[in-house]
Amino acid sequence: MKRIFIESTRQTPYIELDPNGHLKIKGRSIHENPSVFFDPLVNWIKEYIKKPQETTIFDIELEYFNSGSSRYILMILQTLSEIEKTNKILVNWYYEDGDDDLLERGQYFSSLLSLNFNFIEIQ
Repeated sequence: MKRIFIESTRQTPYIELDPNGHLKIKGRSIHENPSVFFDPLVNWIKEYIKKPQETTIFDIELEYFNSGSSRYILMILQTLSEIEKTNKILVNWYYEDGDDDLLERGQYFSSLLSLNFNFIEIQ
């Protein structure tokens, strides 16, 4: 598998999907057509879970994401949750101090899935 690296823009997040088990999404995700951006990432994740690393770490550090992006983030998390049957996965959910909405979105995702979430407040 090849590493995916995408620089952030004003509307798209920084993405790093590394087959060594470190996945990262950071920034703003306000796509008008999220499928164009996220479908290749979902496909990469589906391939990755066939032969995951012993431990997979997914860092989510989004300052804002719209409802279309939210659906894809949940889809990615659901797909990654399949790893837990045989391997470890850890989700680090970063949120800014005082951003209760973002924290609650992470808590909501956590409540839907059987994934191990760390909620990390940043200044």
